[in-house]
Amino acid sequence: MQESPAIVVVGSINMDLVVRVPHAPRAGETVIGRDLATIPGGKGANQAVAAARLGSSVAIVGRVGDDDFGDRMRTTLAGAHVDTRHVTVTEGAATGVALISVDVRGENAIAVSGGANRRLSPADVDAAAEIFSSARVCLLQLEIPLETVLHAIRVCRSAGVETILDAAPAPDDPPAELFAADILSPNLAEAEALAREPAAGHREAKALAAALAARGARQVVIKLGEHGALYYDGERFEHVPELRIMPVDTTAAGDAFTAALAVARARGDSLSEAVRLANAAGAAACLKFGAQPSLPTMREVVRLIQAD
Repeated sequence: MQESPAIVVVGSINMDLVVRVPHAPRAGETVIGRDLATIPGGKGANQAVAAARLGSSVAIVGRVGDDDFGDRMRTTLAGAHVDTRHVTVTEGAATGVALISVDVRGENAIAVSGGANRRLSPADVDAAAEIFSSARVCLLQLEIPLETVLHAIRVCRSAGVETILDAAPAPDDPPAELFAADILSPNLAEAEALAREPAAGHREAKALAAALAARGARQVVIKLGEHGALYYDGERFEHVPELRIMPVDTTAAGDAFTAALAVARARGDSLSEAVRLANAAGAAACLKFGAQPSLPTMREVVRLIQAD
């Protein structure tokens, strides 16, 4: 009998096609890169694997295509000790694919073809009802249909499960119900899009968090990349400074951050404690190449915190 998961991820499952380039190509430019690497990814799958690697019990609700990438993704997830009972093989659909270029500074540019992820429906969430009954935290992202995300928020609210929404990619016109997630965790650009307010860099993060709270978000955690993170817990704002690292690849940093946030909340940490752990996990994920291969263990995260 499988362990009841502490964390349920409802989200995307992709195969990442990654090429390292000297710089991101401009419009009309061809850039010569290194050999193509096929690496398991997708924000949902990345966060599920990251949470499992950090020591939590995790299940994922998602869809893959009936193709080789789908077979590989299910095998990879299961090998990472993620419960895949609710990963559905979708006939006639391709597994989602992300095309990723990574430059010499470790910065990335990503284009995603959703494939089977676009078929993930509210019915898939309902079919996984038994795993929500015992979970403490549900992780959500926006690489799947918005109606499915909103339904999952409603299901979790009824079940008493805390929801963390990684608001990526940010929708152009987010519905009010999206802000009903218990913790809203965008990066700076996504926070600007959700708040409908331009910001002059990371120094405006506090104003963005306040704007998101005004739209209904009760707790906000904004990922600031090399500038750390800022959170609002409904009463106060706090900036958590960055850790000093030399990044190799930032592709999965946000996913490691969000997964660690969920792991900490699932074990009962305060939001302050959770953001500090998440900040370190995001930094640790920048130290290796590739999405899932870079996701850190709890030992690696703690070591980085102690070394800072």
